[in-house]
Amino acid sequence: MLTGASRGVSELTPPSGPGLARSQRLFTLDLVCPAHFGLTGNEPLTILPLSQAAEQTHGKAHFKVCDRLKLERKQRRMCRRDPGVAETLMEAISMSALECQYQFRFERWNCTLEGRYRTSLLRRGFKETAFLYAISSAGLTHALAKACSAGRMERCTCDEAPDLENREAWQWGGCGDNLKYSNKFVKEFMGQKKSNKDLRARVDLHNTNVGVKVIKSGVETTCKCHGVSGSCTVRTCWRQLAPFHEIGKLLKLKYETALKVGSTTNEATGEGDITPPKKPPAPAAPAAAAHHHQIPRTTDLVYIDDSPSFCRPSKYSPGTATRKCYKDKNCESICCGRGHNTQSREVKRPCQCQVRWCCYVECKQCMQQEEIYTCKD
Repeated sequence: MLTGASRGVSELTPPSGPGLARSQRLFTLDLVCPAHFGLTGNEPLTILPLSQAAEQTHGKAHFKVCDRLKLERKQRRMCRRDPGVAETLMEAISMSALECQYQFRFERWNCTLEGRYRTSLLRRGFKETAFLYAISSAGLTHALAKACSAGRMERCTCDEAPDLENREAWQWGGCGDNLKYSNKFVKEFMGQKKSNKDLRARVDLHNTNVGVKVIKSGVETTCKCHGVSGSCTVRTCWRQLAPFHEIGKLLKLKYETALKVGSTTNEATGEGDITPPKKPPAPAAPAAAAHHHQIPRTTDLVYIDDSPSFCRPSKYSPGTATRKCYKDKNCESICCGRGHNTQSREVKRPCQCQVRWCCYVECKQCMQQEEIYTCKD
């Protein structure tokens, strides 16, 4: 099954450089792209769970959820073999979408994911596309690890004993998030097989892996003490993933420092590597130019195409007309210099609050004027 991202590979025009002529001929041949899921897949993003009655009537109700997710054959098989997977996949999609919209709520592109906009974005290698790949793999990895520790999966449970320092001084306990199982599942589910011949496939796989790496970097060891009168005779420890909001924040920072890349290709083998483009697209300040030519690390988000402005309606977004903004903060940027409208309204808010004995706060309700700013058409 070719999804939006893989269908659009032949449309790309990567930066010029030695050996690219051969790599461009290979764009439409021997495509080995990672499978797609979540915000980069074909499944609808508004999937209603089956009713409780349906689950009681049909012992294999999760089969229907797996089918409605529009998965590839291997993914559907993995979804069906554990009843907890279907629910976890839906949770991963919802969590990734909400986090994307939260992180971009003040930006021109506010993670608009309606069908046609998402499809058009995935056909191009924008910075926004890179973020969608990373947040999707991060969401799936996070949701699966948490589902294991919550007992919602049949094939995994809590994390097994970790590699803790001074292990004789620590006793493993609690219920750790099973990142080991999650990583293995995601790697198989996403079909992550390296392709050296297709720049877009390499970029998508790279950004998918960035999402997983950010999850790994956020693992923390949590410990509690046990003993008489508060003494710490026994310490119980387990590993937990960082809250997904923290993951989203880190990926947003990586989006802001994402690197534009091209490709170098070995004429003899047809294999290539992701590299900085040979020429900057426009004159840049020294600092920006240095950043532009930086060699991507495995933890950097990378992209191929410069993003559109997202100011006006297009196949990539509905534009920013009528979007709410914040005066003196982001109205100039979001409204793209078109200016903004100001509306006043009365709202009821708590006021004159006082602490009452012993344990509550008593407030009056006051009417206040509030100004709302929206971008002009």
